Amino acid sequence: MKCSVYIATSVDGFIAKNDGSVDWLHAAGNTDADMGDQADMGMAEYMASVDCLIMGRKCMETISNMNLTPEQWPYGDTRIIVLSNTVKQAPDNVKDKIEMYAGDLQALVTKLESEGHQHAYIDGGTTIQAFINLQLINEMTITHAPVLLGKGIPLFGTTIKDIKLEQAQATAFANDFVQVKYTVNYQ
Repeated sequence: MKCSVYIATSVDGFIAKNDGSVDWLHAAGNTDADMGDQADMGMAEYMASVDCLIMGRKCMETISNMNLTPEQWPYGDTRIIVLSNTVKQAPDNVKDKIEMYAGDLQALVTKLESEGHQHAYIDGGTTIQAFINLQLINEMTITHAPVLLGKGIPLFGTTIKDIKLEQAQATAFANDFVQVKYTVNYQ
């Protein structure tokens, strides 16, 4: 099963402030830019390519705290599995949209694959780091917001070895965000 990342960071590599907030993401760049048909910077196309989403608990809590309306919900009917060893039940406002999971990540991927899933979207800093260290991420799309936070929660932490990123494809958007897509090579 293909596992990929689609995430935004500050230019200095943070996915959130230390308190978990991502409000800076919506204020970054040229907010008056005419984005035309690129308004979502490829998110809808990416979501159409995945058939399940695996995210961490903190990511789920951030989404839950946004109190999104059904019209704002960005994941459609995509199956969502939330990883947590501590939280057993999802918040009420998202409990009908997600499944909780505690256990071995390779076993989860194998189970999803046996159920017919072909492409998993991996989201959340700790979750992405765990999948990278298990050599399960095949592709990463990182959208750099034109802002320096100076401190916060980094996308990447310690890896068990050097990991080569290849076949770079870059897109610069009218709002000054830059998106880079890589294939991951663990060799």
